[in-house]
Amino acid sequence: MHKILAAALLAAGVSLAQAQFTGPSVSVSASTVLQAQQVRLGSYVTLSGHIVAHQREQYYLFRDASGEMRVEIESALWQGRRVSPETRVQLHGEIDQGLRGRYMWVKSIQIVN
Repeated sequence: MHKILAAALLAAGVSLAQAQFTGPSVSVSASTVLQAQQVRLGSYVTLSGHIVAHQREQYYLFRDASGEMRVEIESALWQGRRVSPETRVQLHGEIDQGLRGRYMWVKSIQIVN
């Protein structure tokens, strides 16, 4: 009887802890720029396409078949790799919004061949 009660209390504690989490989900909810422009802020997305221009500081213009989006890529993420507008990349990151509108805060970048 005590084991059943302990198991029930443990299960209830685990489900309560999960129910209290209010941060973004790690699930991918968009795969194109058009979709990324419509998801909820804080959503994580994966986009495949091309970085076509450097705008300023750590901001770049990313393009896929559905459109263009500003992306923020911190210097450390480049890891010495050379990327040109012809290089196909896959970006994984979080959708955010600033004074200049919606953008993707890139968490990882991969070169796709």
